[in-house]
Amino acid sequence: MISTRRHRHRHRRRRRHRHRHRRRHRRRHSASALGIGVAIGIDWLARQPVSRFQVLDVAIQAIEVLRPVVDRIRRHNRELGDQIRDALSSVALNVAEGNRSQGGHRIARFSTAAGSNGESRAALRVAVAWGYVEPRDIEAGDQLLDRVAAMLHRLGARR
Repeated sequence: MISTRRHRHRHRRRRRHRHRHRRRHRRRHSASALGIGVAIGIDWLARQPVSRFQVLDVAIQAIEVLRPVVDRIRRHNRELGDQIRDALSSVALNVAEGNRSQGGHRIARFSTAAGSNGESRAALRVAVAWGYVEPRDIEAGDQLLDRVAAMLHRLGARR
């Protein structure tokens, strides 16, 4: 009888400790504590809904920057344009899904996003090689995709 009472008491203490730790973690790692607005650009952030996950914001910003370039590529080569569009969408969607996943599933989603990110960058280079667009046209978008790649690497992506 004493051992079960002691066990219940110890279990309750652990549960309370975990709850306190989670609250502290949420406060330390909130969007305002990380200073997300400084890194993205205030004008872009002002017209966007508030997001707590910076990688997703940068991926969506890359889509917005590259949209006219992808449309131009699509006029020359519909399949390549569609492939770039699908890959860019896959980056953002897998990042969002990975943000809500746990453990190995989280890393798998981030790895898939990193693979799609690499595919997008390679497809943009192919479009430049074929002469569909100029290197300066993809420069801003490529810098954003490079930033996404670095963030995904820090989050544990394996590609």
